[in-house]
Amino acid sequence: MADGGGGKGTWGKLLDTDGEFRIDRNDPNYDSGEEPYELVGSAVCDPLDEYKKAVVSLIEEYFTTGDVDVAASDLRELRSSEYHPYFVKRLVSMAMDRHDKEKEMASVLLSALYADVISSAQISQGFFLLLESADDLEVDILDAVDILALFVARAVVDDILPPAFITRAGKTLPESSKGLQVLQTAEKSYLSAPHHAELVERRWGGSTHLTVEEVKKKIADLLREYVESGDTSEACRCIRQLGVSFFHHEVVKRALVLAMEIRTAEPLIRKLLKEAAEEGLISSSQMVKGFVRLAESLDDLALDIPSAKTLFQSLVPVAISEGWLDASFLKSSGKDGEVQDKDDEKLRRYKKEVVTIIHEYFLSDDIPELIRSLEDLAAPEFNPIFLKKLITLAMDRKNREKEMASILLSALHIEIFSTEDIVNGFVLLLESAEDTALDILDASNELALFLARAVIDDVLAPLNLEEIASRLPPKCSGTETVRMARSLVAARHGGERILRCWGGGTGWAVEDAKDKILKLLEEYESGGVVSEACQCIRDLAMPFFNHEVVKKALVMAMEKKNDRMLDLLQEGFNEGLITINQMTKGYGRIKDGLDDLALDIPNAKDKFGFYLEYAKERGWLLPSFSLSYPEAPPNLDASS
Repeated sequence: MADGGGGKGTWGKLLDTDGEFRIDRNDPNYDSGEEPYELVGSAVCDPLDEYKKAVVSLIEEYFTTGDVDVAASDLRELRSSEYHPYFVKRLVSMAMDRHDKEKEMASVLLSALYADVISSAQISQGFFLLLESADDLEVDILDAVDILALFVARAVVDDILPPAFITRAGKTLPESSKGLQVLQTAEKSYLSAPHHAELVERRWGGSTHLTVEEVKKKIADLLREYVESGDTSEACRCIRQLGVSFFHHEVVKRALVLAMEIRTAEPLIRKLLKEAAEEGLISSSQMVKGFVRLAESLDDLALDIPSAKTLFQSLVPVAISEGWLDASFLKSSGKDGEVQDKDDEKLRRYKKEVVTIIHEYFLSDDIPELIRSLEDLAAPEFNPIFLKKLITLAMDRKNREKEMASILLSALHIEIFSTEDIVNGFVLLLESAEDTALDILDASNELALFLARAVIDDVLAPLNLEEIASRLPPKCSGTETVRMARSLVAARHGGERILRCWGGGTGWAVEDAKDKILKLLEEYESGGVVSEACQCIRDLAMPFFNHEVVKKALVMAMEKKNDRMLDLLQEGFNEGLITINQMTKGYGRIKDGLDDLALDIPNAKDKFGFYLEYAKERGWLLPSFSLSYPEAPPNLDASS
């Protein structure tokens, strides 16, 4: 028998249950131990259930405090990273049933946790779980399909979900499912719309990059309304409703400026600040910071309000005597609130001029002009201060200016800034990070992105991050910013994400740029049209890097013994495509590398002499450059 059981004289099959077996308690051989066990239910601890309960509490707390760092730390402490997709699902589903504020907070938190705490794959898994449960979500949440579609679109815009996720997930969901409708809505209604990134980021009233401008506008509006109405309790309610206690110094500063602008409003402003201080609405430290910030800007303010310094100095003792300004303000600002300025006249003038130069650059996007302006200042010792100003100004602007600042750093590093200048500039920035955070809500994250971007762009080496951290004071908040930058760089696909961190995607690698230049020159040399080559140079959109075009064109002319390249340079110069500054730098780079070139091209020095004379005759070079070079050899044939 195949089974080994069931025949006559056998014990039957093991676990044979065909016949009904009963125990007879009247049987002489009855044994109570043979009674079937009665299983008593007892709670079994399921790790996933425990995790789900814990994250609900964590999410509730985050929606109350808005503290991303605490939420990240609490999630790490659960030590259950394998369950993170469920966290993504729970966070989004809880936010879907709340106000726009919580929806925005959920998107911000997911972006903050991406790569550092929750992997890319887990984010995708979490969203797939949400799509699978879309039918259930719609039972409890009105417009669930549209809301979830917006979360998906936002995740794509924030680079935490790859665009391919929509196609991949769509193939696995049933055609009749709400999850498929979510994906279709995300793609057609949000991601295909013109300017979709901006539209999606602002749909819930904010963006992952919190702008200070909106908060400042609300503060200005509520103060104006208060001056008109005189309703102190309503003004305090509006300040509380803003929900930015860490930014109340801005309320103080703007209120004081308003009191100076509208002299009749001073008693009202003093009443408001006094009441806000007594209620604990504006803390003592925020009040002091507001006064300090105003004291630091008195010189600029005096241009519009001539009596600003006098008014401020009379207001300080009144505020202290009435008890709403701590006397410690005098220590932090100098006697009677006059800020001590230790900068010498040259540095003060430099700071003022570079602010103008940077503002012009943000308008014109003209890197060569900015470099010329910096060289005209003739103060290379202040290069780190320029870097600090550039990034500080960019952080308080839109993504376009942040992207422009990073591109400019790459150009400056190639042109006139040493790595030491860059390192020193970032040290200055990080040392003053706490002050920067007074004006820029997301300063720490923004600075980390600038640092990480500098590494990706080869402006800094990863080891430079260690050097920067080692030079910061103990317990400086900048140390955490450097750690964050290291995490961003080390994250999987970190390079791609960082290059597109401000939506530009214009981040370029030097090697890639050189390769493109070489290819366009080779195509031109092999019979291409000069106008097409100029268009290719223009398409590179790197006018600050055109010296590399000049250098490579001259080297190629030397190697190929073909002076067609001079025609290209002439056309580029005539069109204003290659500026005299870039032409001069290109020639300068050839001159600096002549000894090495001569190893491969024996007559490199003679050829360069001819090209130099050619350039001088046509006005390609700055006079200062041509004077420092000997005349070209006489009667030299261009083709020799």
